[in-house]
Amino acid sequence: MKSVGLPQDPLWPRANILFDGSAAAADFALLGIPAHQTSISATSAHLTPAAVRELISRYSTYSGSKNIDLQQLSMADLGDIESPDGIDGQLRVSQFVNGLLSKHKLLVGLGGDNSISYSLCAGLWPDLSNIGIITFDAHHDLRDGDTNGSPIWKLIQKGVPGKNIVQIGLSDFANSRAYTDRAKEAGITIIYRSELRGRNISDVVKGALDIAGAGGREIFVDIDVDVCDRSVAPACPASVPGGITADEIRCAAFEVAADHRVRAIDITEIDAAMDAPDQRTLRLAALLVLEIATGLASRS
Repeated sequence: MKSVGLPQDPLWPRANILFDGSAAAADFALLGIPAHQTSISATSAHLTPAAVRELISRYSTYSGSKNIDLQQLSMADLGDIESPDGIDGQLRVSQFVNGLLSKHKLLVGLGGDNSISYSLCAGLWPDLSNIGIITFDAHHDLRDGDTNGSPIWKLIQKGVPGKNIVQIGLSDFANSRAYTDRAKEAGITIIYRSELRGRNISDVVKGALDIAGAGGREIFVDIDVDVCDRSVAPACPASVPGGITADEIRCAAFEVAADHRVRAIDITEIDAAMDAPDQRTLRLAALLVLEIATGLASRS
């Protein structure tokens, strides 16, 4: 990764220096999955992985509150998967990621739209019956069909038990009764946005980890950035006023990554072409990558 047109200070290393494209067995691996063609809303989410990578250079390698410098962590950028859309593209993603968990402690899939949650999981865990899933999302993603609104339903149909799934941040007026009934019938744990008011996000995440990771099973986490308030995520086509804060999602990203049961995380649903002039959504995504890496570095 390069930092373009930014001042350089040897005592203030930029986070883009962290990534090694040749580190085959790095603890942390970043993978771009620029899916966008099957999105319910037209999106340029395929532009997002490159845009986020560029903005990582605006931040340093050091988390002062955690006293963690990410230079202590081995980190690899695996590049982008070409043409990840549709049935053939999803198969291409699944084949690429198969076996990566034996090489990396944590894989971060940088979308792209939310359809990548299915192709990632299906490739990382050929047997889906004993994994847990946590989603941070304004939506259930339990639609029929093959879109960015269907990955969780497809994973359930593929073998993930609904009782292993926790969904955090569901927004009112962003879901239908039919799909909420489907979630309840499947046994999914639902935590609405309204339930988060007055609760500490760290406590919510710890509870979700205990459900999804019961018995020590490995966990996949989907961070759909449209769970955030539209004021901080204008580049998410389906974000709504009243979503969670940027600080809450950053805290949540750190907390899930700090748990050894979490093996893969995706960051999805940002349309780089829709962002505000100050790039607030893309900058948040870049910080989520760094928060996740810090969580991994904090594992004992």
